[in-house]
Amino acid sequence: MNGHADMLSFDIVARIAERAPELRSAERKVAALILDDLTGASRASIGALADKADVSIATVTRFAKAVGCVDVRELKLRLAQAAAVGQRFLKREPDAVPDSLAARIFEEVQATLAQNQGALAAAPIDEAADALAAASMIYVFGMGGGSTALADEMRFRLVRLGRPVASYQDGLLQRMVASTLSKEHLVVALSVTGQTPEMVESCQLAKQYGARVIALTAPASPLGALADWLIPVIAIETDFIYKPSSSRYAMMMALDLLVTELAVKQADHSRELLRRMKHALDSHRGGGERQPLGD
Repeated sequence: MNGHADMLSFDIVARIAERAPELRSAERKVAALILDDLTGASRASIGALADKADVSIATVTRFAKAVGCVDVRELKLRLAQAAAVGQRFLKREPDAVPDSLAARIFEEVQATLAQNQGALAAAPIDEAADALAAASMIYVFGMGGGSTALADEMRFRLVRLGRPVASYQDGLLQRMVASTLSKEHLVVALSVTGQTPEMVESCQLAKQYGARVIALTAPASPLGALADWLIPVIAIETDFIYKPSSSRYAMMMALDLLVTELAVKQADHSRELLRRMKHALDSHRGGGERQPLGD
């Protein structure tokens, strides 16, 4: 290690997310296991990590070095530090009163956004935005609770910027659409886990016919591995099962970052389209200068 200052600046979660696409398939299994349970991984022996990931002990050692650690001992230390950052947001007394729910939800959202910010800093946002600008047609795929809604959100946001786009949430329709694509088309796939078979198969099919894929997903997942541009989304789940997953906010942050990059790249065009939209809305509903654009 490089001393105390390095320990503070080295974000192990962001490092794993950044390097996961370049790892061997066995090492990506270790990455997926760790990102799924930081605390458990930090406490497990090297043998237990290998068993849970269904890889060899040598693979775990290679993984530690691949993400910048001297050995597995340093890896586990950094994981424990990363987990401790989240724990201070999540710890609550068993008899917490209902008034604390708002604070708890807010703090978990904050923790999720902070953890994902580091991973997104190294993501190929610029290149993915160029792909959005160049595609003759964009197809957004999303399945499940959060990604279904956010696929439509991505469509709404891209329409505002003048991009031709459609969104599909049904697995069979995704497969049908994927079979019609070619090299001028782009798929944006949204999946927190990156494990959904229908989503992965549809993206594989799209690539088979020449389309490119932007994936907003778990960095060590099957979907992440096949993406041309991987925008990492790290889910940080807790034992508080009564609220929806805070990973929705991580996905939204990644989506906002990608679409805003596109808007800035075509700033003059974006400004004119947004001006027209504002004029059309205000002439219909009335309203002031600072009202939200779109509702």
